[in-house]
Amino acid sequence: MRALLLVNPKATTTSERSRDVLVRALRSAVELSVEYTTRRGHAATLARAAAESGVDVVVTLGGDGTVNEAVNGLMTAEAVLSGLTGTRAQVLPALAVVPGGSTNVFARALGLPRDWVEGVSVILEGLRDGRHRVIGLGRADDRYFTFAAGMGLDAAVVRRVEQARLRGRTSTPGLYFRSIAGQVLTGEDRKSPPLSIERPGEPAELDLGTVIVQNTAPWTYVGDRAINPSPGASFDRGLDVMALRGLDVGKTARTLAQLAMRKGDPHGKHVLHLHDQDEFTVVAARPQPFQLDGDYLGERQKVHFVSVSEALRVIC
Repeated sequence: MRALLLVNPKATTTSERSRDVLVRALRSAVELSVEYTTRRGHAATLARAAAESGVDVVVTLGGDGTVNEAVNGLMTAEAVLSGLTGTRAQVLPALAVVPGGSTNVFARALGLPRDWVEGVSVILEGLRDGRHRVIGLGRADDRYFTFAAGMGLDAAVVRRVEQARLRGRTSTPGLYFRSIAGQVLTGEDRKSPPLSIERPGEPAELDLGTVIVQNTAPWTYVGDRAINPSPGASFDRGLDVMALRGLDVGKTARTLAQLAMRKGDPHGKHVLHLHDQDEFTVVAARPQPFQLDGDYLGERQKVHFVSVSEALRVIC
């Protein structure tokens, strides 16, 4: 069995020594090649080339951004998909994820341990036993995502956090909460909600201040606490949506308090829930922040979302 290990050298939870241990462990089970990413988008390029060269498994060591890039590389491997004789998941290499980031939402949503050493043990057992799971993905225009996407408030918060980290701040729950508060209190969209959701055969949902799209639950983690806007979301079903009608400070604060509770599942007249959606389009009256799998991707005015069922095999 041939495997490629994609290493993000900036992974926050591993060192050079631990990466050497990981390489030796994987080489005990597979014929392994190792590549280090050097820029944004590099993991996608490497994963696509690996799929087209006939690699059986792509292993990532990094955070959710590295995973997202690798998934997009696999899902756009044209030389493999053009000769498709089975399902996409059967033809493409399997994905194995070693948690190396600060949050690792995708790995934890799969039920993998937070500790990378324990995670490697699970992957090795899966490789030896031939154990895998087939999951669905989300797609936003031409970009795939594994666990979540968003426009409006949540993407603006991701942008604030990324800007703070570039200034040397550490990603902590406190940083996220301060970013949320700052965005709600100062954002212009509080007075004029710009977003709407359009679905085939359904009336449009108007005057939305933020739209959170989930391919699985939870949406994210704050430390050990799972945050669940749409707790019914699943890799095995369509996309779930939670949106807020407006961004009134009091109502938004109440929603955030509900999210902080262990049960999650915010509710109220200002909260819109859509479950198990095959496709829809989010339209903005003016350019809005946009994020996929926790990475800020700039501003958009229109994004078409599609659920892609049984898309990928994952070792877990």
